[in-house]
Amino acid sequence: MKFTFTEKRMDSSEDLRAYAIKKISKLDRLFKNEAEAYVTFSIERGRFLAEITIHSNGLFYRASELTNDMYASVDSGVAAIERQIRRNKTRLEKRLREGAVPAAPAFTPADDEGDEEFKIVRSKRFSIKPMSAEEAILQMNLLGHEFFVFKNMDAEDAFSVVYKRRQGGYGLICDDGLDND
Repeated sequence: MKFTFTEKRMDSSEDLRAYAIKKISKLDRLFKNEAEAYVTFSIERGRFLAEITIHSNGLFYRASELTNDMYASVDSGVAAIERQIRRNKTRLEKRLREGAVPAAPAFTPADDEGDEEFKIVRSKRFSIKPMSAEEAILQMNLLGHEFFVFKNMDAEDAFSVVYKRRQGGYGLICDDGLDND
């Protein structure tokens, strides 16, 4: 597993980095291909925040944990990502054909995980008109939604999504128009 560390408003020790590598490397057994781990350490309001993102085979797993101890934040983040991976693999195994996701040797799905069904409870149809990202944010706020899909006229009518970020502000996801085969 390849690691990338980032620090915001703090300096991390070599011991902390080694601890994070040791803990996150245990997740490597759940991936068929080599994964990449991005770890960000920061301090928010006197508490320690560990953000862990793992990218493997086109899938991203992310956890953000805020505690009074950075080591505890790393532990909680690793546990959260492991739950996500197990839940995702169980769901894919149930929905797709057997063997769609290679099972790791030590992987046994828990009985209570992955029983949740993907049930669509409401469906809407609407026309998507070209607009700027600023217009889309205004429209999203007027509707009181957390996200809004639109054709981005600033990006050659590429399908885009604006969304509210938990930390404040807005995010923009935009189709690059490239076929990533």
